[in-house]
Amino acid sequence: MDTGNVLASLGVEGATAAAHALSLPAEAYGNDAQLEVMWAMKAYNHAEIYFNLISSVDPKLLKLTKSDEEIYTKFREAFPDLSIQILDPELLKSAEAKENWRPFCNQFEGIVEDFNYGTLLPTRIQFYAIEIARNREGFNDAVHNANSKTSRKKDQR
Repeated sequence: MDTGNVLASLGVEGATAAAHALSLPAEAYGNDAQLEVMWAMKAYNHAEIYFNLISSVDPKLLKLTKSDEEIYTKFREAFPDLSIQILDPELLKSAEAKENWRPFCNQFEGIVEDFNYGTLLPTRIQFYAIEIARNREGFNDAVHNANSKTSRKKDQR
């Protein structure tokens, strides 16, 4: 999906309206297909940027926020046995999971900007918590290592 062309086709007023719409809480909307597409484009861009980041920087050295240590510590205190190698969506989206995640997420209000905004995961703080853990625990090393090998092969040509 080429988001640049889509955003350019909106014009300045349309892009401004889209940015405003994306800043409102989810409760302000029903299931608007156009809004779903805008969120999907934003999530796609976020995924692409994050993939490029962990491809080029050793994930163990990566710092996603100024509160990484606190996020990681509280995440593993709250979810010591959560498997993050391959995420089960039910562990994030089920009614029981939402009840378990809510206190964890809410403690970062005022600490992590836009902590409850949707990203690739239901909220930004969930994304940070899981990805900080995946980086520290070595689950994103394969992405970085695969890119490093590809870069070395290109350099040898």
